[in-house]
Amino acid sequence: MLDRLDRRDRLRLVEFVCSFAWADFEIQPEEREFIAGLIRRLDLDVDERRQVDQWLVRPPRIENLDPTSIPAGHRRHFVEAIEGLIAADGNVQDEERDTFEIFKQLLVG
Repeated sequence: MLDRLDRRDRLRLVEFVCSFAWADFEIQPEEREFIAGLIRRLDLDVDERRQVDQWLVRPPRIENLDPTSIPAGHRRHFVEAIEGLIAADGNVQDEERDTFEIFKQLLVG
């Protein structure tokens, strides 16, 4: 599934996932574990991992996160990854749920 993403879209996927991890203003240990697993599955290089580490300290810049820029063929991967992150800590916050619903609406229409 994720092997169909090119390098740019792989990093962009992690950027979106990290932004959702910050939805409640705090990244939980389970969310960090989920992101670490995603990084391994995506086989990100050292520079890309450094960038992700920065996003785990400070959220990605919102102006870089335009859901409508995600290619239509990859949108399902982004939705599934974000759903996995949201469920990772077993506690879906209202902020996470609301942000995710807006994200899905932007992708569909």
